[in-house]
Amino acid sequence: MLECALVRAPVIIFLLPMLAVVCAPADVIHLKNGRTIWADQARENGARVEYEIGDNTYAIPKSKVERIESGGARQGDSSGNSSGDMPAFAPTDSLKNEAVVTNRIIHDDKVDVDALADLQKQSDLGVTAAGYFAAGKYEFDKGNFDKAQPYLETALRADPANPTILNYYAALLVRTGNAREALPYAERAVRATPDSPDALDILGYAQFAADRNRDAIRTWKRSLEIRPDAAVQQYLDKAERETKAEADFSERETSHFTLRFEGKQTSESLRRELITTLEAAYDDLSRDLGGTIRNSIPVVLYTEQAFFDVTQAPAWSSAVNDGKLRIPVEGMSSVTPALARVLKHELAHSFINKISAGRCPQWLHEGIAQAMEPKSVASRGRRLAVLYHAHQEIPFNGLEGSFMRFSPAEALLAYDESLATVEYISDTYGMSDLHRILERIGQGSSTEAALRTTIHSDYGQLEGEVAKYLSSKYGE
Repeated sequence: MLECALVRAPVIIFLLPMLAVVCAPADVIHLKNGRTIWADQARENGARVEYEIGDNTYAIPKSKVERIESGGARQGDSSGNSSGDMPAFAPTDSLKNEAVVTNRIIHDDKVDVDALADLQKQSDLGVTAAGYFAAGKYEFDKGNFDKAQPYLETALRADPANPTILNYYAALLVRTGNAREALPYAERAVRATPDSPDALDILGYAQFAADRNRDAIRTWKRSLEIRPDAAVQQYLDKAERETKAEADFSERETSHFTLRFEGKQTSESLRRELITTLEAAYDDLSRDLGGTIRNSIPVVLYTEQAFFDVTQAPAWSSAVNDGKLRIPVEGMSSVTPALARVLKHELAHSFINKISAGRCPQWLHEGIAQAMEPKSVASRGRRLAVLYHAHQEIPFNGLEGSFMRFSPAEALLAYDESLATVEYISDTYGMSDLHRILERIGQGSSTEAALRTTIHSDYGQLEGEVAKYLSSKYGE
């Protein structure tokens, strides 16, 4: 029954990961629990093994490691991108004068703000635009959207019709959950360069994220005619599935939501209850997590078959938030307590995404969203304590990306670990520190850096602390 699925199956949110294929040599850390970690570089440091993945540095106790192999060939993205994940389109084009100024303002792995100020003193708008664009692009590519935005805005003021700057600024707005604000910039970029696949891709993404599916379909089809692209094709397919499934849907607007439904599948009383429940959850989350969401949040009600057809989600999922809250309600005549928890969980993801500027790792997303339902790990605390004691938990770096690749049993463990970690941080340091972690991630910090500046723990230390917490609270 659907109600059982809502009670027992995890709820997933599909984040906006950068699409990247890694085929470089890597170090492979083999853990004693049978799992492996692929790292860019790994090294022993006393009682710990430290390893790097991208810009992040992690550490785990050496006692958990069986061996380290160097020079392995890693293929693909371990986060398991699939048809349910939103590609994070990033422009590839450059700006005239960009190469000339980049070396002047980007060095020592940071933007030289004094060099930027010197550029402005030259009173050459083209050079100013190139300099600030280079700074914005640098921060954008590192995922530091909060830092990238003022640089790109200054570049736009210097050269407001430049399609490359417009492209990057539109992409940034979409990545930070402001798709409607991105539309005019993306449209201007396409008008200036109508045959640019990059501009068309970003416009299509903005249209889809702004709930303009038919426009997105037309735009992506134009892009694919110019440049075939598997990621764009994948998302075009999703937009077409959604449009077909929702062809006869009606809409209802509320203060914070746009409810979309097929009238024969839901009663008027159920729809009223759903709206009341969502608005109450919005008020709770606004108070508990802070902030508001400016744009109307789409909520789409599906039959069970239509839900899986559109989302292509794994069978164990009971709802999806990919910018729209997608909820299967077949057979439901009222909002049950289980459905109310699912709705609040899904909506929590939207708030978390807003606070973290779309950069929150999956484990923290899911841990906080479960805590907001509210949900406790107590019923499986003893089992978790045993798994941690036996070093059978999934390492944190394995929980940063999409949970879609997990089997039902692995997904259950991933959700339990996520919730246990958030419970530990909340019980030990308070909910305010969880909020500060999200804010620091949104400001450009890596997850581990955000943890160190708030609760003074790296991943290895946090894993050990969670193990002790579970043992003392739920162990024998």
